[in-house]
Amino acid sequence: MTGPHGPERAGTGRVSSGRGPAPRVTPSPEGAGQCRHGHMVRLPGRTTTRPPRASGRPRAPYDPPRPPRGTGGSRPGRLRSAVTGRSVAGQVFVLQVVIVLLLVVSAVVAQLLQVRHDSDVEAANRSLAVAETFANAPGTAPALRSPDPTALLQPRAEAARKATGVDFIVVMNTDGVRYTHPETDRIGKKFVGDIGPALAGHTVTEHITGTIGPLVQVVVPVKDPAGAVVGLVSAGITTAHVGGAADQQLPLLLAAGAVALILATGGTALVSRRLLRQTHGLGPYEMTRMYEHHDAVLHAVREGVLIVGGDGRLLLANDEAHRLLDLPAHAERLNVRDLGLDDETAALLASGRVATDEVHLVKDRLLAINQRPTDLRGGPPGSVTTLRDSTELRALSGRAEVARERLNMLYDAGVGIGTSLDVARTAEELAGLAVPRFSDFATVDLFDAVLSGEEPRPGAVLRRAAYAGIREDAPLYPVGERIRFVATSPQARALTTGQSVVVPRLGEATGWRAQNQERTDQVLEYGIRSLITVPLRAGSLVLGVANFWRAEKPQPFDAEEVALAEELVARAAVSIDNARRYTREHSMAVTLQRSLLPRTLPAQGALDIAYRYLPAQSGVGGDWFDVLPLSGARVALVVGDVVGHGLHAAATMGRLRTAVHNFSSLDLPPDELLGLLDELVGRIDQDETPTGGADVVTGATCLYAIYDPVSRLCTLARAGHPPPAVVRPDGSVEFADVPAGPPLGLGGLPFETAELELAEGSRLVLYTDGLVEDRERDIDEGLGLLRDALLRAPDASPEDTCRAVLDRLPARPSDDVALIVARTRVLDSDRVARWEVPSDPAAVSQVRASVTRTLSDWDLEELAFTTELILSELVTNAIRYGRGPIGVRLLRDRTLICEVSDRSTTSPHLRYAASTDEGGRGLFLVAQLAERWGTRYTPNGKVIWAEQPLP
Repeated sequence: MTGPHGPERAGTGRVSSGRGPAPRVTPSPEGAGQCRHGHMVRLPGRTTTRPPRASGRPRAPYDPPRPPRGTGGSRPGRLRSAVTGRSVAGQVFVLQVVIVLLLVVSAVVAQLLQVRHDSDVEAANRSLAVAETFANAPGTAPALRSPDPTALLQPRAEAARKATGVDFIVVMNTDGVRYTHPETDRIGKKFVGDIGPALAGHTVTEHITGTIGPLVQVVVPVKDPAGAVVGLVSAGITTAHVGGAADQQLPLLLAAGAVALILATGGTALVSRRLLRQTHGLGPYEMTRMYEHHDAVLHAVREGVLIVGGDGRLLLANDEAHRLLDLPAHAERLNVRDLGLDDETAALLASGRVATDEVHLVKDRLLAINQRPTDLRGGPPGSVTTLRDSTELRALSGRAEVARERLNMLYDAGVGIGTSLDVARTAEELAGLAVPRFSDFATVDLFDAVLSGEEPRPGAVLRRAAYAGIREDAPLYPVGERIRFVATSPQARALTTGQSVVVPRLGEATGWRAQNQERTDQVLEYGIRSLITVPLRAGSLVLGVANFWRAEKPQPFDAEEVALAEELVARAAVSIDNARRYTREHSMAVTLQRSLLPRTLPAQGALDIAYRYLPAQSGVGGDWFDVLPLSGARVALVVGDVVGHGLHAAATMGRLRTAVHNFSSLDLPPDELLGLLDELVGRIDQDETPTGGADVVTGATCLYAIYDPVSRLCTLARAGHPPPAVVRPDGSVEFADVPAGPPLGLGGLPFETAELELAEGSRLVLYTDGLVEDRERDIDEGLGLLRDALLRAPDASPEDTCRAVLDRLPARPSDDVALIVARTRVLDSDRVARWEVPSDPAAVSQVRASVTRTLSDWDLEELAFTTELILSELVTNAIRYGRGPIGVRLLRDRTLICEVSDRSTTSPHLRYAASTDEGGRGLFLVAQLAERWGTRYTPNGKVIWAEQPLP
């Protein structure tokens, strides 16, 4: 049988309450109506008086209900009952069939009328379009004024009629006499229809009976260029053609209506069959008895049962629900929010959501609530709720909840504290975890030495490293405040003893108040009542103290809470000590790296240079850069990157940078210098022995470029390094096509050079791979971003270019970034002097005279004497020991540079001449007179140079 909770097995005497078996119900002697405990049935809007039992044989209240008389209890009998309309299912079936039939007939009639109306409108629109088109045709008005309009217009009208599908196109004069007609015998006769409005310049649409039958016709005027009406054009379609579409659609509409009627009838039969099956063929009397039986059982169970409708109103509440929720006597039909329940319970009942054993405190009872919607399987909207009194489990559940929350807090501390190797961040994580789950406010005070990575010194001043609270305006020491705790304060005692200190009532703690009378008074007025101070211990080191303050709860911290605080602080202390050690090592590595990088750029006049160096987000890398002045006013630019991170990479970077300095002093070409570096890195790798899992440097990358401001040539070579970018003076950007050699350390492969001729004002951009490559993008995408950044700054200075490029990067890159932007300058021809010297000692005097004149033109007469001596010695040596041709070049840059070149590859050496030697003192004299001197080799020989400071 079916009750408020759905189908049940008849005769069992039990009802499902959502959880566990229900108590057995004992019927009264009269049948149904009283439960075992004597509860009467309460139905909304009904009294407790039961209707008298129908006459006949008495039936036990648990007997299965009989089917209605006449059905025989069989399935064919129930179907016959449904068809004859004696059951609810049959009546529903007949009513639905009649309604569907009426709807189908109405739809067919309406569709026919609509089709006819649409056909009329279509006919009028088509006739109007044809008539206006013909009337406005270029030849229509002149033809009406011709001697024989019919001869001109009749062929056109017939052709247009056949092309457009109208039944006629009639052209007439202003008197209504036809010039054209599909039937020629009607030409010259009077037009049938109203032409008055058309003569006034308007369009006429009408339904008439014409010479070819009932039709829809349109009359439009024909106007000459002056706007006068010179004739009329009428077009139309007969009614037979207008209604043709509707007649053609009529069988389709009738067929569709018949199909819809059949489908609706079949669906109605299925619905009626389902309804018949669900009611089991019961009559009204049997269904009433079944409802009363279930109502009695519902009120007899020891669980509260509520049925709430989809609108949030209470439809049914049994006796147990009234008792547990203390509902008013007439609670039915009231909204659940108006029953006097707490907000949380009322919101649950009103929501109708699924709930399983949710525990709610309702007044003084702890109720376990189960709730299920009634519309999950097509039922009515609403929900059924069952209630169980679990007050006796309240204390046990509370303690279990507290224990669970503390375990969750310890778990969160394990995964949430120490996520970074930053001391201050770790202290903030400890304070943030404790508030508000454990305390209302939390502060962490650390020794200054801990924050800088050093070991704490007892007796030193502490600094507030972290603060968290339920409000931000607490009068506690702010973050960053240096604090020296007095000996009687809880913090000082915790630091001294290494044990936690609990202050249950701050207002009575004189030792705490002695710290700062004014501030402690403000803390007490703010409402902070109790305190736990726990030392941050990492082995034998005390790093600081953590303070937990309580304001909202009046109860002080208990022993279990102290143990929890100590456990939290112990876990945080390990993370803070790890961060401290990392900070110390990282500071050492950064200090080493900074000391190995150039602090200032050397003075030179060939390039205007700006640079940036960004350390990696974590760890220390091996990126480096250098600017090295060379002889002849040239400048070398170096950018490199050692594989790996840490102290080892930084130290290797310093070794390579020193090697580049030494090799550059030899004035080697870029490819030869990289070859020497390759051998050096290979030797470094061979000497490294991995111990304790330490990383071994496996190579490095490097880019070496030499720029000559006289020739404007830039010679480059690279070893596994990204290519440089060149920004031309017109703003165009290109990546130099420099052969990509292997990374340093592989050995066995030569390096190639490339030469670029750079116009004055060009910008050369050198960088490491951290600028264009990271974990989130590949190098091609990074090069594209670099190109875009350079294109957006076409006329920027090197400093602005560095800023524009780095603005495209994340604030803290994952790898080191070294960037150099060099804008080229050119040494003007008026600051360069050249001479060709024949291999004759007598030519030396001519060179001295030419140099003297040049120095006089440059206002450098003070250097004439020393310059003559230097050039005399250098030219004499070239004539005596070298091979021609011999060249002399004088450059006026930041210094005065004298250069003598020849085709010999032998290099002179400075030595001390004996007292009996006639020669050997020339280079010694040059070294004494010049600030610097040296030799560089060229593809065609060598150049001996000497520099003198300008006065």
